[in-house]
Amino acid sequence: MSYIRRSNNNRPISQINVVPYIDVMLVLLVIFMVTAPLMNPGQIDLPSVGKSLAPPVAPLEVVIRKDATLALRDRSRNGRELPVSRDELVALIKEKQTANAEQPVVITADKNVRYEDVINVMNVLQQQQVKKVGLLVQTKSQ
Repeated sequence: MSYIRRSNNNRPISQINVVPYIDVMLVLLVIFMVTAPLMNPGQIDLPSVGKSLAPPVAPLEVVIRKDATLALRDRSRNGRELPVSRDELVALIKEKQTANAEQPVVITADKNVRYEDVINVMNVLQQQQVKKVGLLVQTKSQ
């Protein structure tokens, strides 16, 4: 009498046959490799702009010194500092901006000047509708 072993057919199969998936992936890879060089990338026609006729305007510098005194430096003229009061400062800047509306203004201050003094000067300029006010900083050289 011989004994024949029976396999348990009631047990669920816990394996996945991945060969068909690999075949599909290889076919897709070949299709993409063949069609990719045939595709033309989209071209965008950008508008062209002519050269600017006017060079950029040098900014007016409002200098705040250690003792909180103000000076105005016009780099488009001679670049020298002209000591001014707050009222004179606003009047000079408004005069420059009426002549050229694109005239930028930068504030430069000594590093020992209180932050409040710089904000006060910015506030005065903004209250007088002075346009394009910014801060000028010195970059650290390493």
